[in-house]
Amino acid sequence: MAEVAYVQASRIFSGNPPVRAVDELSLDVADGEFLVLVGPSGSGKSTALRMLAGLEDVDEGAIRIGGKDVTNVPPKGRDIAMVFQSYALYPHMTVAENMGFALKLRGVGKAQIKEKVGEAAKMLDLTKYLDRKPKALSGGQRQRVAMGRAIVREPSVFLMDEPLSNLDAKLRVETRANIAALQQRLGTTTIYVTHDQVEAMTMGHRVAVLKDGLLQQCDTPRALYDKPGNAFVAGFMGSPAMNLKTVPLTSEGVKLDGIVVPLERRALDAAGAEGLNEVTFGIRPEALALVSSQGVGMEMVVELVEELGADALVHGAVRIGNASQRFVVRVDGRTPPSLGQTVKVTVRDAGEIHLFHPQTGARLTN
Repeated sequence: MAEVAYVQASRIFSGNPPVRAVDELSLDVADGEFLVLVGPSGSGKSTALRMLAGLEDVDEGAIRIGGKDVTNVPPKGRDIAMVFQSYALYPHMTVAENMGFALKLRGVGKAQIKEKVGEAAKMLDLTKYLDRKPKALSGGQRQRVAMGRAIVREPSVFLMDEPLSNLDAKLRVETRANIAALQQRLGTTTIYVTHDQVEAMTMGHRVAVLKDGLLQQCDTPRALYDKPGNAFVAGFMGSPAMNLKTVPLTSEGVKLDGIVVPLERRALDAAGAEGLNEVTFGIRPEALALVSSQGVGMEMVVELVEELGADALVHGAVRIGNASQRFVVRVDGRTPPSLGQTVKVTVRDAGEIHLFHPQTGARLTN
């Protein structure tokens, strides 16, 4: 069994004041699970991974692998394999030699190394490149070699630190699909770090969102998208980001551009229980719709249209109180409005509205 557990684990860097890069992280990863750590730069995700690898100290708390406390165990004793952003291949070695080098250091016989490298190469479609040096490979092929080097070791846990960030967009999409399929096939516990929330949503069984060293929420990609636990998660997960605006609250709903958008009773009750007269209102671009000029909706002046083919993203300004606020609406790509046009925008379904506390950011409804 190779379950992983962070038990109130912290990494504190010296300074004035000290910086808690990872702050009392408690997180359980099941045996065979693919968990993605995601967050903006400086959120602590790579530090958390390096703590698990033994490359960073654990200043408070503990880390366990397979039920064993490895907090003070050196990296080589943790039965993990790490795939880095930089590939870290030996340029003077062939692909086969790179993939089998760790086994050679362990004293594994040549025949067994050849067998294991051959199996991994077949799995990664690298068989015909085994005699080449890394300089003769593309970026995607080098990344597959780095993966192969990890696979042949048969570790309890794979650790991956932004392994696709050096690849171009098309290759990144292809490679992340390959990694997800490979993990499913091998069934090895995997912890994967990325700053790309699209990557996180498409790869992980669960996704843990970090901000300033603190765990914000850990759940399935669908749950994070449909029920973000706070305004930060709501704004971070999803592309394009959720529209988040602090708006006045009435007895019937929220006030936007002189009109009241009705809220469900449970949402009004939750806001009332907190004694709020304003809330942070969240709505995803696909939950908004354009209506005819005679319809009821917010007036929005179109400032930008991103045409994506099947659909388009319309960016525009809406008047809320005394300020102009930017909204994004996803519309049919065949009939988008034009720049400078004034359109009317409405909410498709009140059930798609998310409400958060304007000060704490906490979600107001379950």
